[in-house]
Amino acid sequence: MDDLWVAIGLVLVLEGAMYALFPTAMMDMLRKIPDMPAASLRVMGLSCLAIGWLIVWLVRS
Repeated sequence: MDDLWVAIGLVLVLEGAMYALFPTAMMDMLRKIPDMPAASLRVMGLSCLAIGWLIVWLVRS
């Protein structure tokens, strides 16, 4: 359970860093998301999921 909280904390740190360091770029990106096709968003989401799973698997093994 502790690992889950660490993972959530790291996600928040990374998200917060992006908004703190590049606020204008993040706002521009968020404005473009509704115009993107659902298939592209799905591919990006699945890619992030796979990369994240791979990182966790590599670190844990």
